[in-house]
Amino acid sequence: MQIDPDRTDPDTPDPALRLRVRTVFISDLHLGTPGCRAEALLQFLRDTECETLYLVGDIIDGWQLRRSWYWPQSHNDVVQKLLRKARKGTKVVFVPGNHDEFARKYVAHNFGGVDVVDEAMHLTADGRLLWVTHGDHFDGVIQCARWLAHLGDLAYEFVLKVNHWFNSARARLGLPYWSLSRYLKFKVKRAVSYVSDFETAVAREAKKRGAAGVVCGHIHHAEMRSIDGVLYCNDGDWVESLTALVEHHDGRLEIIDRSVDPRRVAAAARAPAGVPARPVPAPLEVDA
Repeated sequence: MQIDPDRTDPDTPDPALRLRVRTVFISDLHLGTPGCRAEALLQFLRDTECETLYLVGDIIDGWQLRRSWYWPQSHNDVVQKLLRKARKGTKVVFVPGNHDEFARKYVAHNFGGVDVVDEAMHLTADGRLLWVTHGDHFDGVIQCARWLAHLGDLAYEFVLKVNHWFNSARARLGLPYWSLSRYLKFKVKRAVSYVSDFETAVAREAKKRGAAGVVCGHIHHAEMRSIDGVLYCNDGDWVESLTALVEHHDGRLEIIDRSVDPRRVAAAARAPAGVPARPVPAPLEVDA
């Protein structure tokens, strides 16, 4: 097959999936690990235009890279795409997390157009103040038993490998993707309690800071809900969830889920009246 050299722009978005928003929040990419879904992330970045892009921690997995080096071309492509967005005028803000804590030494610096900050305050178009933090400071395991956090990371890595083998078999049988690690996380009572405690602690701190809400990552669970009058937003991850939080130009917030086939979503939106479309999960939204 011959390819037109004038039509090989790696930044070409899919017209059916084009998304123009005011702000994008993504976290927990875990570049440098086999679990990172770099191709899906790269396509999302190509399809999405925004004024401000927040990288809310665990962008590069320093823990994994210290154990063994893993850096395929697709991970390099993601980094280059982020830098290209910064060069083309997008404000890119990097809030390091625990897996890329090495970057915290460079807070208040700018690298390739990317601002490195410890935390941020974001003002939405409708006037709400959102505190942006990775969230690991509210994880008792990381703060009080770091060795246990590293042990848990190894266990999580093993579960992801099992998950990959399991879903390879499902794919051969024509079955859809199913996350074993997500299933375990929300079936184990203690894990559910951990997530709830984390969300409450982060929301409480946002309230102390005078913010109307908080945007965080860390626990790999996309969520948007009110906790004691504070809007709690978690943008999820790009290992299992394939989710991002976006702010539309009117200030409305929405969780974008790319684990759902985006072409089906687009097709459903374009279906003419009277023609039934295949059902798709509704996006999560919070209006002002």
